[in-house]
Amino acid sequence: MLNITVPSQVALRAQLDACAKELGLTILGVTSAEPFAEGAEAATSRLNDGFMADLPWYTQERIQRGKDPGVILPEARSVISIAAVYPSTRPAHASGKGRVARYAWGRDYHNVLKKRLKQLMTKLSENVGQPITHKVYVDDGPMLDREVAKRSGVGFFGKNTMILTQAGSWTFLGQVITDLELSPDAPSQKSCGTCTKCMPACPTGAIIAPYVIDSNRCISYLTIEHRGPIPRELRPLIADWMFGCDLCQEVCPVNDVRGDATHDDAFTPNPDWSSLDPVDVLALDEESFRAKFQGNPIRRATWEGLRRNACIVLGNLGEQNAIPALVAALQDASTLVRGHAAWALGRLGGTEAQTALESANEAETDPWVREELEAALETNTEP
Repeated sequence: MLNITVPSQVALRAQLDACAKELGLTILGVTSAEPFAEGAEAATSRLNDGFMADLPWYTQERIQRGKDPGVILPEARSVISIAAVYPSTRPAHASGKGRVARYAWGRDYHNVLKKRLKQLMTKLSENVGQPITHKVYVDDGPMLDREVAKRSGVGFFGKNTMILTQAGSWTFLGQVITDLELSPDAPSQKSCGTCTKCMPACPTGAIIAPYVIDSNRCISYLTIEHRGPIPRELRPLIADWMFGCDLCQEVCPVNDVRGDATHDDAFTPNPDWSSLDPVDVLALDEESFRAKFQGNPIRRATWEGLRRNACIVLGNLGEQNAIPALVAALQDASTLVRGHAAWALGRLGGTEAQTALESANEAETDPWVREELEAALETNTEP
């Protein structure tokens, strides 16, 4: 542990803030390494209630490990919390394209911010004159990152469970557990007050109570993390969201007031990632998928999952010129893609779709895909 005298703590904090600013980390707070008991209790409750869906890595063991920085780093004395702003002004949306959540418009934030936080600790170590023991996390470990952000004064919880910072909620969060003894910042005393705009804005009703999200119904979870079939009753509600969803943030008055805060240049939108042509996505082979989304969060959805999403978007857009691509998808090697292509064809309707569904139904051997084909045939009505 590095024991810093009180005057040195003040000077060190000034150095921390200056180094962070040089690296573009302008929203920063510090909290102690005491356990995050309140956050762990809430996380355990959500897990026990089944609201964390089928995330295999979100376990009670993970919550308990993330609760206590001292378990992760025995020398822990402080936790540094940062928020990095990403672009929030949406460009004009082209007809026939699938929407992508804003956080995935640019480079993968994990790599960008982990590198910066490591650079931050290197600079501090040089200033202190000796190595600093630390661990860096950017949404990739057991840390309760939003709870850390709250307690360090970086922001406060919105009723959509997002952290609302001085720049709004369009931010990425990161933490550094360190053996530096730093004076903690006070937690934010702000709140949403009586505002509940985010709750009715969610088309699937995933925000079931203030500060409580049922991931089983969340469009972001379904289109990014979920690996199986998306429940049939939720598919129309996904609309044209190909990857993620921003609706509960778009209606937030805090974001409206803050506008498009100065964002980190590393996350400048790439037009190839900010919206996606679902027909083109369906045509991608796995190698092309990996190449197209190299260095981008969209890879998280997986090749199979993104093509499943493309089928849903095509079914919801209702454009007849998508039928040939969906008919071809009925022959895909993936049952997940075949089943969702069947659903989309049922939504689009027409003679061509009907003929393709009937033919596929005769040849299909997978029970779940057969169910989707039969349901689509019942739904389909020729124009």
